[in-house]
Parts: sequence; structure tokens; C-alpha cells
Amino acid sequence: MIMSYKITRMNKIKAFSLVFGIFSLAAMAQESAEKEVQLTQLPKLSYLDSIKSTFVYHETSNCIDEMWMKELNNQELFDEMQSEIAKVNSSEAVSYDLSTDLLKERLKKLDEKSPFNVEYNPTVENVIKSFLKNRPRAFERLMAVSEYYFPMFESKLSKYDLPLEIKYLAIVESALNPLAKSRVGASGLWQFMYETGKQYNLEVNSYVDERYDPLKATEAACQYFTNMFKIFGDWDLVLASYNTGPGNISKAIRRSGGHTNYWNIRKYMHPETQGYLPAFYATMYVYEYKKEHGIVPKKASTTYFETDTVMVKKQMSFKQIADLLDMPEEQLRFLNPIYKRNVVPFVSDKAHYIRLPKNKLAIFTSNEDKVYAYIDYEESKREKQEFKVKKPRIFTRDSIQTAVASSENNQNSAEEEEVVTKAVKKLKTKFYTVKRGDNLSEISEKNNVSIAELKKWNKIKGTSVNAGQKLKIQYETSVVVAEKTARKKKIDTLKVSEPVVKSTEPKTEVAVNEKMYVVQKGENLTQIAAKNNITIAQLKEWNSLEDEGIKAGQELKIQSSEETVAAVEKEDKKEVKKTSIKTRSFEKERMYVVQKGDSLISISKKQGTTVAEIKKLNNIKGDNIQPGMKLKING
Repeated sequence: MIMSYKITRMNKIKAFSLVFGIFSLAAMAQESAEKEVQLTQLPKLSYLDSIKSTFVYHETSNCIDEMWMKELNNQELFDEMQSEIAKVNSSEAVSYDLSTDLLKERLKKLDEKSPFNVEYNPTVENVIKSFLKNRPRAFERLMAVSEYYFPMFESKLSKYDLPLEIKYLAIVESALNPLAKSRVGASGLWQFMYETGKQYNLEVNSYVDERYDPLKATEAACQYFTNMFKIFGDWDLVLASYNTGPGNISKAIRRSGGHTNYWNIRKYMHPETQGYLPAFYATMYVYEYKKEHGIVPKKASTTYFETDTVMVKKQMSFKQIADLLDMPEEQLRFLNPIYKRNVVPFVSDKAHYIRLPKNKLAIFTSNEDKVYAYIDYEESKREKQEFKVKKPRIFTRDSIQTAVASSENNQNSAEEEEVVTKAVKKLKTKFYTVKRGDNLSEISEKNNVSIAELKKWNKIKGTSVNAGQKLKIQYETSVVVAEKTARKKKIDTLKVSEPVVKSTEPKTEVAVNEKMYVVQKGENLTQIAAKNNITIAQLKEWNSLEDEGIKAGQELKIQSSEETVAAVEKEDKKEVKKTSIKTRSFEKERMYVVQKGDSLISISKKQGTTVAEIKKLNNIKGDNIQPGMKLKING
């Protein structure tokens, strides 16, 4: 009985296993089919996506977030700082809860630990109170941005053994905006003018402006401070010269009677420079005593040293880099303000670098071959220049044929292009950059224009111009314009290697004008022909004369043209006989009437002669000729 139960149970288990296996196989087949359907429905990857899908990624620091990047690139802070400096000389006192005695005590402490002459002055007090009252939130934001730049500033200042307090000057100059640009063209964190930047080896070209490079501009600023301290030996005057130039500081010293203390010569300086140093000391005070005035700096998301650079091996745009590394173009512009056209150029003899957050830099360097493969792919899509075989053409200049080309095997009619060139006057504009010491009178003389024209072109009302200002200057230039005309002409096969010259007897061209000549008493055809620069044969032909008999008062037709170049036959009077004409000597002359716009050079080219030959033949000493003037040309 037990044995029978076991056999029955085993049969049931086998049957269940068989049914379960069938269902399992069916389920697996269905799942596999679904996967195949899903695979066939996947969208086709772009070349960019296929490249990025093979990228190798490494864990590293976080990227600069978008809000922080906007804060670093804030133009509003720069505009506010410039406005505050402009108001420094206001006589209106600022009301703020800070006693003069307490301020003097704090300034004295700053003076003890600084090489600068930090001393009390009513103007400095007024600016400090203005900053604390009107701009506490702006300074909170600036202090956050300072965390990004100050470590780099201090590193460079230490390298040149300069006072670290100079870092505060960048706040006065640009409010730490690397893209800041003043109304006179000063650019970057340290507001270098074009000429000063060139003097300190900051490259500026169509692609690159190193005045916007934080590292290179800071290096150049440190060199400037070092050089100026050797001249003045006083840090106040060094900073003032950074704003107005060493020449203006020297002038202020002379005007003051030889004083060298900034506060004693301040009134002899430019108004902007008068507010410059007070703004610097006020900024230093606010930073050093921020806690005492309840200013809480915002926290920086990252520092300058959390980014790094990599050299590029091919030209690439910010858009291409942004697409490859999944980062905003705006962030690339901020990190690389040096590149003016959002393109990192590649020059074989000069390295160019791209600055990236370290996590993006790791992706770039780990996948360089793939990055440049994508750059090559993008370049291959650019339309290239096509080269086409042009039709045979005839070139002419001022209606004189200069070259003819024809097809070797075509003796029938062929379509040719005739190109006539002519000079056209065109108005062009160039730009002049005002240099220190320039005025409108000197600029107008340099460029051969009037002061009135300079004012009109540049909408200048007064007479003052600023160093670095760009002025429009208009001038006329001659441009050669080609006009094409198509025509059909029967042409013969001709290979031109040397000019083809046909040797023919002189021909008399048909004249276009006619005048009447009245025969005087005692005149004969020989005399009349000589007077009118024609031949006896022509006189007979035009007047239907059978012989040489004429009488006084008779009217004879004389044909002539001002622009006709005719070969003239002069007869030897002594050998003229009534019955026969002996061998005559021919003197070939061509007369050319000067047209408007002609010059001796253009006429010599047209007529196949030289300027010297024309001058000699016509007794011309200078180069001046007038329209209507007749010139002899040797044939």
C-alpha cells in the first residue's frame, strides 16, 4: 500500500515539473521577444552621443554651479564701484554710526601691520561710512568672489615681494569681474589699457586678449607695481600712478612745489584719481573690520585653484567643448575670458590653453583622442572651396585689348567673356587709437583730415579726447572694378607666346570731322597740305581734283579728327614733278588728345611707349597734363 502511494506521488511530481518547464520556456521566449522589440525601437545615436558613450569618467570635485558662476561674472558690482569712486569728492557728509575717534584707532592698527601709509583723512572717513551704509550687501557678495581670486593674487604678490594689501586694488579697479571693460577701453580684472598691456607683454589679437587672463594680467600688474616703486618709493604714489600714469603724478608733484605726499598733491590730480586711493583704503577697512560692522561674507562654491588648464592641439569652439563635456558655454566664457570669439585657436609656434573645472578636465584628458576625433568630424562638415575651370576670357583695360586666349580645336563661333576694368573712388573708414598726450589738432595732422571732420565723424562736441579712445577716420581710395560682358565671336586657333606684330604700310584713317579751307592768293596744294598736316593726294581725293591747279578764293574740304591717330606722308618739295611722283620719305607721327583722368603713365601704357619718350617729344618738363592737350606719339 505504501509502495503504491509513493509511485503515484512521484508520477504527479513529474507531471507538474513537465507543465512548469513548458510555461517557463514560454515566458523566457516572450521576454526575449520583448527585449528584441525594445532594441529595435531605440533611437539612432548621433556622432556626438556615440563619442560620449565611450568616455572614461573619473570621480573628482564638483563643478562650479550656475548661480556661483553668475555671481563671479556680475557686471552690477563693477558699475556700483565706479559710481562710488565718482562720488568720493562730494562735500556732503555721510551719516553713519561710527565715531571719528574709533575710526582713527582702527586705522592706526591697520597702519602698524601694513607698509602703506594708512592714516586718517576726512575724505577716507566719508568713503568708509558710504560703503558701510550703502553697500554692505554688495561687499558680502564681493567677499565671496574674493575667496575665488585672492589666493591667486596673494601667490603672485608674494612672488614679487609686494604688499599683500594690493589685492584690494582689484576690487576698486574691476569689482573682481574678469570681463570688466571701462568706457575708455581698460579691460580685465586689473583694467589694463591696450598700450600698457602691450608694454607688459599681454598679447592682443583677433582671437586672444590676455588682459582678460587673470593669471597673466596679475603677473603684469605685479611687474608694474615693482617698476613704479623703484621710481616713486611710496606705495600711495604707486597706486595713484596705476590709475593715472606716472607722468601725471610727476606733473602733480611739480605743480605742488615738490611735495611727495599723496594727500598734499591730491588736488593737482585728475578727479578720478582723487577718489581712487580713498576708495582703496575704504575697501581695506571694510574687509579688515567686517565682523565689527555685521558684514557676513557669502560662501564661495569653489576657488580658482579648483580649476586647471590643458593645452589644445586643434582649434575648437566653446560650443564643441560644452557639448562634449556637458557644461554651459557661459561657464567656459567665464573661465576663459582671454578668448574673444569663443574659440580656442591653435597656433603651431604658440601654445594655447583651456581652463576647466578639475572634474571636466579629467574627462577631457582621459578621452583626448575621442575629443579630437569629434573636432575632425565637425571640421569635415564645413563647406570647402570648389575649383572650377573657367571659360576663355578676353581682358581689356580702358577699352584697350591686352590678352586673348582661344580654344585650340574650336574654329567656329565661341562664347567669350570680355572684362573691362575701371577705377572707382570708394569711401573707407579706419580707426585711430588715441595715445597719451594726443589732441584733435595733432591727430588731424597725422591723418590729413580737418578737426571739424574728426568731430563730425565721432560726434565730439568739445575738444577733449581720452587715451585709448578709438576715433573713426574716413578716407577715399581707388578700387578697380571689373565689368563682364559675354559675346559671340568667330575665333581662330592661336597659341600666343610672343606679341604678334603685323608689318604693314602706314595707313591713313578715315577722319570724322570736316572743315572748309579758303585758298589764299599765291598758295598751291603743297603749301596747303603742309599747313593742315595732310597729303596732296588726300586734298585731291576729298575735293575731286584731277590736277594741282587751284585759284584764290576757292574752298577746299579738309577732313580731321581730334582723337584720330593718322600716319602722315610728307613730300619732299624739291623733288615734286608734275608728271611723276618720286619716292617719298615718310615721317610717322601719332597725335593723342588727353582725356579727363589721363596721366603720362596711363597714356604711355596705352600707346606702347615710355613716359620719358612722350616728355622728350612734347617738351614736357613736369608730369602735369591737361584734358584737351595734344601730344605727339612716335609710331
